[in-house]
Amino acid sequence: MADLGNEPGVWAAKAVGATAGAGISLIYLLPKSRREAASRFMTGMSCGLIFGGPTGLWLIEQLGIADALSGTEVMLTGAAAASLSAWWVLGALARVAERYGGTRR
Repeated sequence: MADLGNEPGVWAAKAVGATAGAGISLIYLLPKSRREAASRFMTGMSCGLIFGGPTGLWLIEQLGIADALSGTEVMLTGAAAASLSAWWVLGALARVAERYGGTRR
């Protein structure tokens, strides 16, 4: 199982899933500038590539479909979910910080 992450097909699935999740997050909530778009896309890509495996495993266990999916499908789904949710979590935290984090003098 430790060698599964070094397989080219798994890396390709992670990259495609992370790209899809980052792209969908940009479509759902349009960015205000090019800089914000690039930042959100890179955040989504990074989170999808890093957390795609654990997220995919967690999802299939929660849904009870572990026997129905291949390793590549698990990585694709997990990377897309991690990438899509990364900006929503960071966006929510930024709004909370903006609302409650006033300047202190």
